[in-house]
Formats: sequence, C-alpha cells, structure tokens
Amino acid sequence: MKKKNLKKGVILSVLFFLPVVFLLFLYPSTNNYNPLDIVHEDVLDFSNLSSAKTDVLLKDHITVLGFLGNDPESKIVETSNLKELIYDKFQGFKKFQIVMIVAEGTEDKTERLSKELSKFEPLEYWHFVTLNNSDTKKMFNSLRTSQILDYNQSIDNVFVIDKDLNQRGRFDDRTKREIKMEEKPYILTSYNATMVSELKNKLAAEDLRVLFTEYRQKRKGEFNSTLRRAEDLKGEQNE
Repeated sequence: MKKKNLKKGVILSVLFFLPVVFLLFLYPSTNNYNPLDIVHEDVLDFSNLSSAKTDVLLKDHITVLGFLGNDPESKIVETSNLKELIYDKFQGFKKFQIVMIVAEGTEDKTERLSKELSKFEPLEYWHFVTLNNSDTKKMFNSLRTSQILDYNQSIDNVFVIDKDLNQRGRFDDRTKREIKMEEKPYILTSYNATMVSELKNKLAAEDLRVLFTEYRQKRKGEFNSTLRRAEDLKGEQNE
C-alpha cells in the first residue's frame, strides 16, 4: 500500500513540476529574441503627399503596405492571400492595419475588390488609399527595395512599416541549410503576396509576431535589445 502511495506521489510530483521546468526553458528564449531588423528609415507618410485625401496614417501603426495601382481587381490573388493569412490573424492586435495604395480613377474597381474581400466581415483595419502616379512613386521610392513598380503602378510584394515609419525586414534571410553551407547573407525587405508559404511561414508565423512582441515589451518597459540599423550593413546588396 505504501509503495502504491509512493508511486502515486512521484507521478503527481512529475506532473506538477514538468510544466514549471518547461516554462523555465522557455523564459530565456522569449526574453532574448532578436527583434525584426530596421532595413530602412524615414518612410513617407500620407500626410506628406498632396494627393492623399485620407485620414489614414502609417505613423503610430504597424502596417502591411501594398501597391495595387491602376487595376486593383487584378490583384485578387495577392489581396485574398493577405486577407486570409495576415489580416484574419492579426486584426485584433492593437494598431495593426493593412493599407493598399490604388491609383486615381480606380474607385469602381477598388469598390468591387473591397466587396469581394469583405464578403463575410467588414474590413475595419484594411484601408485603400488613392494616390496620383507621382505620389505613388514618391511613396514607393521612400522604401528600400530592388524591385520596381510595373506598368500598372503595382507590385506583388508588400512591406512592413512600424510605428516610427521604419521599414522592417531581415538583413539575413538565409535558410538553415544556407547558413550551414556558409552561403553569403542576403536581405529581405518585402514579402511576396503571391507566395502562400512566404506570407504564412515568414510574415505571419515569425516576423509580425516578433514585431508585436517588441512593442508589447516596450509598453511594459521590458524591451532592452539594440535594434540593428540600416547603416550597420553598408554596402549590402538589396534583395
């Protein structure tokens, strides 16, 4: 009987202490993570653009920014991916928003796209901002990227802008295999919205979560990591 009770006590002790030990292992990793890199600073805000007739601002928000250009409806795949993989997951986070830039004269096309995306719920934290071609280029040129806008003034990629108008990304986007093979580091400044794996595994599962963790710790006064600035990687090639 005593042996049975002893065995029961051991099992209960293990069940009690195992979660505690697990949390102790997790604690260092959650407090010493690497923040999402600042790959570029001083991204333009809409208040600096004369054609932007909107109250939407990037300042003080965590923004996923895209360019839909002259034919927003042609980007139904990209925007649907963003809606399902990014917006639906993060819409409850404080100060999160998705902003899509569209060209002047595309109001009807933009409205149809908006209705398609909001079939099941209103897009409260998703904004379409209309700019003329000149201001669209100004906004795009304020970002760090090796890519260019196409003939429709659009691009498949989206950009992450933090509350201080810094563009976030990765100075080293190598896979574990590439690191093991000692391949040269390369930069990630935007995320391809046509690639489900990139949105799901990089932007949603890792980078946005890290950025929200950073701001949550800043609010609590717990954030003490030093962000790596763009100038720390002078001479590095664009993505």
